Amino acid sequence: MIPVEHFYLISAVLFALGLAIVITRRNAVLVLMGVELMLNASNINFVAYSKYSDISGQFFALFVIVVAAAEVAVGLAIILRVYRYFKTIDLDQVSEIKD
Repeated sequence: MIPVEHFYLISAVLFALGLAIVITRRNAVLVLMGVELMLNASNINFVAYSKYSDISGQFFALFVIVVAAAEVAVGLAIILRVYRYFKTIDLDQVSEIKD
């Protein structure tokens, strides 16, 4: 049986990787991918916690997956709108939102 600490270590590494992507990258698509990595790290924590305790963490993991799907749909719609207006998805070049 795999100890729960291994799941927490993998989750922490995955979360740190996602956070590093969000902080360092300026491409909007890569920032969304970093957020998805952080949400998947929390899913690993929820499922590992539910395996080793009586609380149902799988419900929370399902909730995070639904929120992540909604976040991707809204995020991609915003990115497409910004690209149509500014002709770039580089977040450094998009300095202000204009009417």
